[in-house]
Amino acid sequence: MSLEFSFYPGCAGKQVQKEAKSAAHAVARELGITLHPMPRASCCGAVSLREAGRNICTICNTCLQTLSHANYRFKREPDVLEKINGVLKKAGVRPYGATIKVQHLLWVVVDMVDPKLLKSKITRPLKGLKVAPFYGCHNLRPSEIYESKAGDEADHLDRLITTLGGSPVSYGGARKCCGFHVMLSDPKEMRSMVATNCLDAKDCGAELMISPCTLCDMSMSAYQMPAEKVVGKKIGLPEMNFAQLLGASMGLDAAELGLERLHVDPRPILKTKGL
Repeated sequence: MSLEFSFYPGCAGKQVQKEAKSAAHAVARELGITLHPMPRASCCGAVSLREAGRNICTICNTCLQTLSHANYRFKREPDVLEKINGVLKKAGVRPYGATIKVQHLLWVVVDMVDPKLLKSKITRPLKGLKVAPFYGCHNLRPSEIYESKAGDEADHLDRLITTLGGSPVSYGGARKCCGFHVMLSDPKEMRSMVATNCLDAKDCGAELMISPCTLCDMSMSAYQMPAEKVVGKKIGLPEMNFAQLLGASMGLDAAELGLERLHVDPRPILKTKGL
Protein backbone atom coordinates (compact mmCIF):
# COMPACT_ATOMS: atom_id res chain seq x y z
CA MET A 1 0.00 0.00 0.00
CA SER A 2 1.38 3.39 -1.01
CA LEU A 3 1.43 5.82 1.90
CA GLU A 4 1.95 9.00 -0.08
CA PHE A 5 -0.09 12.09 0.69
CA SER A 6 -0.33 15.80 0.11
CA PHE A 7 0.22 17.13 3.64
CA TYR A 8 -2.05 19.87 4.92
CA PRO A 9 -0.93 20.85 8.44
CA GLY A 10 -3.38 23.74 8.74
CA CYS A 11 -2.71 27.25 9.98
CA ALA A 12 -2.02 26.26 13.59
CA GLY A 13 0.46 23.58 12.53
CA LYS A 14 2.36 26.13 10.47
CA GLN A 15 2.50 28.81 13.14
CA VAL A 16 1.40 28.34 16.76
CA GLN A 17 1.66 24.54 17.10
CA LYS A 18 4.80 24.02 15.02
CA GLU A 19 5.89 21.18 17.29
CA ALA A 20 2.95 19.05 16.12
CA LYS A 21 3.97 19.55 12.50
CA SER A 22 7.60 18.72 13.26
CA ALA A 23 6.59 15.59 15.17
CA ALA A 24 4.28 14.54 12.34
CA HIS A 25 7.12 14.72 9.82
CA ALA A 26 9.44 12.83 12.20
CA VAL A 27 7.13 9.87 12.80
CA ALA A 28 6.04 9.79 9.15
CA ARG A 29 9.67 9.47 8.09
CA GLU A 30 10.17 6.50 10.41
CA LEU A 31 7.01 4.74 9.23
CA GLY A 32 7.56 5.18 5.50
CA ILE A 33 4.80 7.76 5.09
CA THR A 34 5.57 10.42 2.47
CA LEU A 35 4.09 13.83 3.24
CA HIS A 36 4.34 16.19 0.26
CA PRO A 37 4.04 19.91 1.02
CA MET A 38 1.15 21.93 -0.39
CA PRO A 39 2.83 25.29 -1.07
CA ARG A 40 -0.18 26.81 -2.85
CA ALA A 41 -2.70 25.93 -0.14
CA SER A 42 -3.86 28.67 2.22
CA CYS A 43 -6.41 28.33 5.03
CA CYS A 44 -8.54 25.18 4.77
CA GLY A 45 -11.03 25.28 1.90
CA ALA A 46 -12.22 23.08 -0.94
CA VAL A 47 -9.72 24.46 -3.45
CA SER A 48 -7.00 22.57 -1.59
CA LEU A 49 -8.57 19.27 -2.62
CA ARG A 50 -7.17 19.49 -6.12
CA GLU A 51 -3.53 19.51 -4.97
CA ALA A 52 -1.38 17.20 -7.15
CA GLY A 53 -4.08 14.54 -7.45
CA ARG A 54 -2.94 12.82 -4.24
CA ASN A 55 -5.04 11.98 -1.20
CA ILE A 56 -4.77 14.64 1.48
CA CYS A 57 -3.51 14.08 5.03
CA THR A 58 -3.87 16.59 7.88
CA ILE A 59 -3.18 16.92 11.61
CA CYS A 60 -5.98 19.36 12.45
CA ASN A 61 -9.50 18.17 13.28
CA THR A 62 -11.11 21.36 11.99
CA CYS A 63 -9.22 21.21 8.69
CA LEU A 64 -10.20 17.55 8.47
CA GLN A 65 -13.87 18.38 8.97
CA THR A 66 -13.86 21.30 6.53
CA LEU A 67 -12.12 19.39 3.74
CA SER A 68 -14.07 16.17 4.37
CA HIS A 69 -17.42 17.95 4.34
CA ALA A 70 -16.61 19.72 1.08
CA ASN A 71 -15.38 16.49 -0.49
CA TYR A 72 -18.44 14.61 0.74
CA ARG A 73 -20.72 17.10 -1.02
CA PHE A 74 -18.64 17.15 -4.21
CA LYS A 75 -18.96 13.36 -4.50
CA ARG A 76 -22.72 13.38 -3.94
CA GLU A 77 -23.94 16.67 -5.42
CA PRO A 78 -22.92 17.00 -9.09
CA ASP A 79 -24.45 20.46 -9.32
CA VAL A 80 -22.25 21.76 -6.51
CA LEU A 81 -19.15 20.22 -8.10
CA GLU A 82 -20.06 21.73 -11.46
CA LYS A 83 -20.51 25.16 -9.90
CA ILE A 84 -17.15 24.98 -8.10
CA ASN A 85 -15.37 23.76 -11.21
CA GLY A 86 -16.87 26.70 -13.11
CA VAL A 87 -15.19 29.05 -10.65
CA LEU A 88 -11.92 27.13 -10.91
CA LYS A 89 -12.03 27.30 -14.71
CA LYS A 90 -12.39 31.08 -14.66
CA ALA A 91 -9.35 31.22 -12.37
CA GLY A 92 -7.32 29.09 -14.78
CA VAL A 93 -7.29 26.07 -12.46
CA ARG A 94 -7.93 22.53 -13.65
CA PRO A 95 -11.25 21.03 -12.50
CA TYR A 96 -11.57 18.77 -9.49
CA GLY A 97 -12.81 15.25 -10.27
CA ALA A 98 -13.94 14.35 -6.73
CA THR A 99 -11.67 11.32 -6.73
CA ILE A 100 -9.41 11.74 -3.70
CA LYS A 101 -9.80 10.94 -0.01
CA VAL A 102 -9.14 13.14 3.00
CA GLN A 103 -7.33 11.40 5.85
CA HIS A 104 -5.99 12.24 9.27
CA LEU A 105 -2.38 11.26 10.00
CA LEU A 106 -3.61 9.37 13.07
CA TRP A 107 -5.81 7.20 10.84
CA VAL A 108 -2.92 6.57 8.49
CA VAL A 109 -0.65 5.46 11.34
CA VAL A 110 -3.23 3.23 13.03
CA ASP A 111 -5.14 1.83 10.03
CA MET A 112 -2.70 1.88 7.10
CA VAL A 113 0.83 1.38 8.41
CA ASP A 114 1.87 -2.27 8.71
CA PRO A 115 1.25 -3.15 12.40
CA LYS A 116 4.49 -5.14 12.49
CA LEU A 117 6.44 -2.13 11.23
CA LEU A 118 4.77 0.16 13.77
CA LYS A 119 5.53 -2.18 16.67
CA SER A 120 9.12 -2.63 15.50
CA LYS A 121 9.64 1.13 15.80
CA ILE A 122 8.51 1.27 19.44
CA THR A 123 11.87 1.14 21.22
CA ARG A 124 10.67 2.86 24.41
CA PRO A 125 7.24 1.49 25.37
CA LEU A 126 5.06 3.44 27.79
CA LYS A 127 5.14 0.74 30.48
CA GLY A 128 1.54 1.17 31.51
CA LEU A 129 1.50 4.98 31.48
CA LYS A 130 -2.10 6.10 31.98
CA VAL A 131 -2.94 8.22 28.94
CA ALA A 132 -6.20 10.09 28.39
CA PRO A 133 -7.24 10.13 24.71
CA PHE A 134 -8.82 13.47 23.82
CA TYR A 135 -10.48 13.02 20.43
CA GLY A 136 -12.09 16.45 20.25
CA CYS A 137 -15.22 16.82 18.17
CA HIS A 138 -14.41 17.86 14.60
CA ASN A 139 -12.94 14.47 13.65
CA LEU A 140 -15.99 12.67 15.01
CA ARG A 141 -19.09 14.51 13.80
CA PRO A 142 -20.92 14.36 11.47
CA SER A 143 -19.65 10.79 11.21
CA GLU A 144 -20.96 10.16 7.68
CA ILE A 145 -18.52 12.56 6.03
CA TYR A 146 -15.36 10.78 7.15
CA GLU A 147 -13.23 8.14 5.45
CA SER A 148 -12.55 6.29 8.73
CA LYS A 149 -14.30 5.42 11.97
CA ALA A 150 -15.91 8.45 13.57
CA GLY A 151 -18.47 9.33 16.19
CA ASP A 152 -18.92 6.73 18.91
CA GLU A 153 -17.01 4.15 16.85
CA ALA A 154 -13.76 6.12 16.74
CA ASP A 155 -11.04 4.29 18.68
CA HIS A 156 -7.79 5.32 16.96
CA LEU A 157 -6.22 7.05 19.97
CA ASP A 158 -7.12 4.16 22.29
CA ARG A 159 -5.57 1.66 19.91
CA LEU A 160 -2.43 3.74 19.50
CA ILE A 161 -1.98 4.13 23.26
CA THR A 162 -2.31 0.37 23.67
CA THR A 163 0.17 -0.28 20.87
CA LEU A 164 2.66 2.03 22.59
CA GLY A 165 2.34 0.02 25.79
CA GLY A 166 0.20 2.54 27.63
CA SER A 167 -3.14 2.24 29.36
CA PRO A 168 -6.01 4.26 27.79
CA VAL A 169 -8.02 6.16 30.38
CA SER A 170 -11.79 6.13 29.98
CA TYR A 171 -13.40 9.43 31.00
CA GLY A 172 -16.41 11.53 30.08
CA GLY A 173 -14.59 14.34 28.28
CA ALA A 174 -12.77 12.25 25.69
CA ARG A 175 -15.19 13.12 22.86
CA LYS A 176 -16.22 16.59 23.94
CA CYS A 177 -15.25 19.95 22.47
CA CYS A 178 -11.97 21.56 23.55
CA GLY A 179 -13.59 24.99 23.49
CA PHE A 180 -11.27 26.53 20.89
CA HIS A 181 -14.07 27.89 18.73
CA VAL A 182 -15.58 29.98 21.53
CA MET A 183 -12.18 31.25 22.68
CA LEU A 184 -12.95 34.82 21.59
CA SER A 185 -16.75 34.94 21.87
CA ASP A 186 -16.93 33.43 25.37
CA PRO A 187 -13.44 33.10 26.90
CA LYS A 188 -14.70 32.18 30.36
CA GLU A 189 -16.79 29.31 28.99
CA MET A 190 -13.86 28.13 26.87
CA ARG A 191 -11.56 28.01 29.91
CA SER A 192 -14.24 26.23 31.92
CA MET A 193 -14.49 23.57 29.19
CA VAL A 194 -10.71 23.07 29.25
CA ALA A 195 -10.72 22.69 33.03
CA THR A 196 -13.66 20.28 33.04
CA ASN A 197 -12.10 18.00 30.40
CA CYS A 198 -8.64 17.98 32.01
CA LEU A 199 -9.85 17.50 35.58
CA ASP A 200 -12.22 14.75 34.44
CA ALA A 201 -9.26 12.92 32.91
CA LYS A 202 -7.09 13.41 36.02
CA ASP A 203 -9.87 12.25 38.33
CA CYS A 204 -10.00 9.04 36.29
CA GLY A 205 -6.27 8.47 36.77
CA ALA A 206 -4.71 10.10 33.71
CA GLU A 207 -1.02 11.00 33.94
CA LEU A 208 -0.90 12.44 30.44
CA MET A 209 -3.32 13.52 27.70
CA ILE A 210 -2.91 13.26 23.92
CA SER A 211 -4.91 14.77 21.07
CA PRO A 212 -4.91 14.39 17.27
CA CYS A 213 -5.63 18.10 16.72
CA THR A 214 -3.43 21.19 16.79
CA LEU A 215 -6.34 23.35 17.94
CA CYS A 216 -7.20 20.92 20.74
CA ASP A 217 -3.50 20.90 21.67
CA MET A 218 -3.60 24.66 21.97
CA SER A 219 -6.71 24.64 24.14
CA MET A 220 -5.87 21.74 26.42
CA SER A 221 -2.26 22.76 26.98
CA ALA A 222 -1.70 26.49 26.45
CA TYR A 223 -4.96 27.41 28.19
CA GLN A 224 -4.59 25.22 31.26
CA MET A 225 -3.22 28.03 33.45
CA PRO A 226 -5.99 30.48 32.44
CA ALA A 227 -8.48 27.66 33.04
CA GLU A 228 -7.09 27.10 36.53
CA LYS A 229 -7.87 30.73 37.39
CA VAL A 230 -11.48 30.31 36.25
CA VAL A 231 -12.19 27.19 38.31
CA GLY A 232 -9.81 27.93 41.18
CA LYS A 233 -8.10 24.55 40.94
CA LYS A 234 -4.66 23.35 39.90
CA ILE A 235 -4.73 21.13 36.81
CA GLY A 236 -1.13 20.38 35.82
CA LEU A 237 -1.96 17.65 33.30
CA PRO A 238 0.69 17.32 30.55
CA GLU A 239 -0.93 17.38 27.10
CA MET A 240 0.78 16.61 23.82
CA ASN A 241 -0.02 15.81 20.22
CA PHE A 242 -0.34 12.10 19.47
CA ALA A 243 2.62 12.31 17.07
CA GLN A 244 4.83 13.64 19.87
CA LEU A 245 4.04 10.71 22.16
CA LEU A 246 4.48 8.29 19.28
CA GLY A 247 7.83 9.88 18.45
CA ALA A 248 8.94 9.68 22.10
CA SER A 249 8.09 5.98 22.12
CA MET A 250 10.20 5.60 18.98
CA GLY A 251 13.12 7.17 20.77
CA LEU A 252 13.20 10.20 18.46
CA ASP A 253 15.00 13.39 19.48
CA ALA A 254 13.01 15.46 21.98
CA ALA A 255 14.01 18.69 20.22
CA GLU A 256 12.67 17.41 16.89
CA LEU A 257 9.43 16.52 18.64
CA GLY A 258 9.24 20.00 20.18
CA LEU A 259 8.67 18.76 23.72
CA GLU A 260 10.33 21.86 25.17
CA ARG A 261 7.62 24.04 23.59
CA LEU A 262 4.77 22.45 25.54
CA HIS A 263 3.12 24.51 28.26
CA VAL A 264 2.81 21.66 30.77
CA ASP A 265 6.09 19.77 30.50
CA PRO A 266 5.51 16.04 29.86
CA ARG A 267 9.19 15.11 30.18
CA PRO A 268 9.19 14.40 33.95
CA ILE A 269 6.39 11.83 33.67
CA LEU A 270 7.92 10.37 30.48
CA LYS A 271 11.25 9.94 32.24
CA THR A 272 9.60 7.79 34.90
CA LYS A 273 8.82 5.34 32.08
CA GLY A 274 12.29 5.51 30.56
CA LEU A 275 11.34 7.76 27.65
